[in-house]
Amino acid sequence: MVSTEYERRIAARFATFDQDGNGSIDREDFSAAAKAVLAEFAVPARSDKGQALYAGAEAFWQGMAGIADRDGDQRITREEFVTGAVKRLRDNPDRFAEIARPFLHAALAVADADDDGRVPLADTVRVLKVLRVPAELAEAIAAGLDTDGDGKVAETEIVPAFARYFTVPE
Repeated sequence: MVSTEYERRIAARFATFDQDGNGSIDREDFSAAAKAVLAEFAVPARSDKGQALYAGAEAFWQGMAGIADRDGDQRITREEFVTGAVKRLRDNPDRFAEIARPFLHAALAVADADDDGRVPLADTVRVLKVLRVPAELAEAIAAGLDTDGDGKVAETEIVPAFARYFTVPE
């Protein structure tokens, strides 16, 4: 049972990963997220960027499973997510950032049309929406990610923000 405000907030973030809405997170949710990002930006799955995104999704899944899949059934329930996240991530948010980094790096590369390592805010919003961030929040979140105010989001901005989102109470 979720007992603290922090745990309730972590539980609410579970839906971000449960792409198919079936009440658990599994490898397919990470593959579905990768497929959706590739489709949004019309990037072929067999391209270098597509393959990097699928590899990043698999690495992210493996890291999440290692943190949260307590019974080893290759599914993370909401309870496992809350327990795993609260127990491990609160003490080490950098670890969470590192397991997410390959996926985030590859997702940014897919959205980075000019390959300068930075994604315009409009394209950042597109990525967020594809990853099931509510449309009414996506613009505000993207703007908040642009910590240097240049109108673009870079990996150095998004990875720490992503880790904070899942490990620090708002």
